[in-house]
Amino acid sequence: MPKVDYSLTGYNRPKLETPNGEKKLLMHSCCAPCAGEIMEALAASEIDTTIFFYNPNIHPREEYELRKEENIRFAEKLGMPFIDADYDKDNWFKRTEGQENAPERGERCTTCFDMRFEVTAQYAKDNGFNLISSTLGISRWKDMDQINNCGVRAVNPFEGVAYWDFNWRKQGGSSRMLELSKRESFYQQEYCGCVYSLRDTNLWRVSRGREKIKRGVKFYKQAMDALSLNNTKE
Repeated sequence: MPKVDYSLTGYNRPKLETPNGEKKLLMHSCCAPCAGEIMEALAASEIDTTIFFYNPNIHPREEYELRKEENIRFAEKLGMPFIDADYDKDNWFKRTEGQENAPERGERCTTCFDMRFEVTAQYAKDNGFNLISSTLGISRWKDMDQINNCGVRAVNPFEGVAYWDFNWRKQGGSSRMLELSKRESFYQQEYCGCVYSLRDTNLWRVSRGREKIKRGVKFYKQAMDALSLNNTKE
């Protein structure tokens, strides 16, 4: 069997269908790098999609605004409506109180996903959307079952609103996510988003003799240009 080309230029995208023929999709987005491949797939399938950016976990505010603006930039390129939701960080800190030292993919992440999906589901119910999903699951750093369980739990109180647990990683989705991020020169965040992930990532780096994260300076194209330059010198 010939090898399938899953690259952006070689992949023949299938036409996606919503689970029950839903006409509109409210897509919770965490950031442009995770969202980009999914947004292109939805646009290619002509699914009526609105991007919902609700991420009060992102710290600090300057990081939040940068990630949001990158997502807005790509949504405008595709002509997708973009909802800029509230940055209610105080509520996020209250919800995660006592979970400050939980590991990545642990109980704090579940609390965080629950909060973000609950608000997404409520917005969907209030504004005529009968289907929600999220870009979080495309990242290999995340636990897809954990994310999907939170999504299903969030829509349970709302009759007529469903959660789409599509596996956006399959058939090269994660690889195209990175390829598209380089093509679009997206901001390359180096930690999940919250103050605790920033703390733990910096601790890990320092323990291995590496510099702490420098926020707001690294973009995918710049990183690739630097790699190409180093390869040329060698």
